[in-house]
Amino acid sequence: MNHIAKIAAQLPEYGLDAMLITSESGERYALGFHGEGLLLVTKDGAQYSTDGRYIEAAREQVTGAEVVLTTPEKGHMAFAREYIEAKRLNNVGFESGAMTVDSHKKYTQALPCILAPAQNLLDGLRASKDGEELALMRRAQAVTDEAFKAILNFIRPGMTEREIAARLVYELLSRGGDKVSFDPIVAAGSNGSRPHAVPGDQIVDTGMFITMDFGCKVEGYCSDMTRTVALGQPTEEMEEVYNAVLAAQKAGINAARAGVTGQEIDAAARKVLQEAGYGAYFSHSFGHSLGVDIHESPNASAKEKRPMPAGAVISAEPGVYIPGRFGVRIEDVLILSETGCEDITRSPKDLIVL
Repeated sequence: MNHIAKIAAQLPEYGLDAMLITSESGERYALGFHGEGLLLVTKDGAQYSTDGRYIEAAREQVTGAEVVLTTPEKGHMAFAREYIEAKRLNNVGFESGAMTVDSHKKYTQALPCILAPAQNLLDGLRASKDGEELALMRRAQAVTDEAFKAILNFIRPGMTEREIAARLVYELLSRGGDKVSFDPIVAAGSNGSRPHAVPGDQIVDTGMFITMDFGCKVEGYCSDMTRTVALGQPTEEMEEVYNAVLAAQKAGINAARAGVTGQEIDAAARKVLQEAGYGAYFSHSFGHSLGVDIHESPNASAKEKRPMPAGAVISAEPGVYIPGRFGVRIEDVLILSETGCEDITRSPKDLIVL
């Protein structure tokens, strides 16, 4: 799988002769491969340079680009400079959202072309996933569902958040994940009021909510999921909050489709929590896009006024966080179409009591 042709087709719209791709996520999207290399895509060809650590795999897996081997004597810049001169490339786009100031200075000094900011070219393409990308994301999400099922049989009173997080990583990788999408979040009891709590030595005990946020990558594409479970019988207030979050998530999912703005999707969920009296405790957006990166754009947020494209993959994750007491978040992953959305997360969402 690669997206070289799609990138090449967009070059005229941005007034570019080529696109320079140097980031891990950009390389993965463009080539379906990552080898710490440098990719130049033109309207009629592409060149990918990588070193001896990756050359064998690159020559087996990379299609649509000439693969060249760098050496101590001839590195990425030398190959790029030769390619730019041979193709007479003048305006070359670069990943302005990923390249550091120091790197930009280095490329500007070394390459005989004008480097033009062009992050929007890649972001626009990556916002809408094609069939091959969606197939990988479905596989990653299926692994995540299986890991959740397994972790429910593992959790016991007396364990630490850290132990549960470590087990989640094991379950994700042993079931087919290549790596985790991000470091898992496990937050028990009062730590649950921190949306991005770091798993620590907090003991999980009867009467606590446990929030677990985790995911994996399959061939470079992410999954994401959050579930909050109760260890022992929850209080009426805990159940009330949980049910409010679940209702908010369902409202956001019902509003999610291509053509509506992220703002509208967020508002549908936020309204439910405001009417339930918990609006002040919902401290983040309804969701974010994901794909090669765990956070992409566009977002289902109060600030997102752009219509969602068909093929967008977004999280659906409202939450309520009551400081010093507990928190609840429920997260699924949705694929948007013109007629609605498909929820590819299969794990149950009704409150689970362990």
